Amino acid sequence: MNKEFRKQESNTRGDGYLPGLAIDAVIFGFHDHQLKVLLLAYKNTGLYALPGGFIHDDEDVNQAARRVLLDRTGLTNIFLDQFYVFGDNSRYDPEPLKAIMLARGYEPPTDHWLLKRFVSVGYYALVDFTKAIPTPDAISDTCDWYGLESLPHLMQDHRQIIQKALETLQANLDQKLIGFNLLGDEFTMGELQSLYETVLNKKLIRAAFQRKILSLGILERVAKKFTGGAHKAPYLYRFIS
Repeated sequence: MNKEFRKQESNTRGDGYLPGLAIDAVIFGFHDHQLKVLLLAYKNTGLYALPGGFIHDDEDVNQAARRVLLDRTGLTNIFLDQFYVFGDNSRYDPEPLKAIMLARGYEPPTDHWLLKRFVSVGYYALVDFTKAIPTPDAISDTCDWYGLESLPHLMQDHRQIIQKALETLQANLDQKLIGFNLLGDEFTMGELQSLYETVLNKKLIRAAFQRKILSLGILERVAKKFTGGAHKAPYLYRFIS
């Protein structure tokens, strides 16, 4: 990434990149009743941001988003969904990126392409954060998971991007469950309910939740999970492929 950013930095016109278009990735991490989001902290600036990047002019937009996900988490074959385009003129602020370049000892010209207005394509993913390897780039101090209730001050409109991604995740959880692949091949209804409660940030009534999930027609019952007496063992389920 250091080589990539030096290329972007020294290339004042942005040759080789789609002009005015960027990617911001909201990578949610779930595990053991916790929901977090992956953030970068930039060296010597106090700035925090979502993982993101720019699109090569010979690269598909979805391909660029997957490159960002791979670079920051080491994960492949992860469900990644485009959820919104952030293009309000009010989000334009060249100062954070200017501060990042200045912290690296480079003073950009005022017409540098990185300081111009960008429209950002938002993507979100939901992964098991214990399986990811958060990896900062060469211009970042850290790449780490943060609880949604304790986010640091984020640059530009990144807090709003996270909120929009969370609302989209919550609204589409039923349809995206199979794609997230967070529960293993077989799981109990309790484990599935725990995922829902964590993402929705609220308790659900067990019987009502089970009726709703079974009505979706996306699960098949496999067998009982023999963890105790047969009358106490919960059923195992799996997604219908």
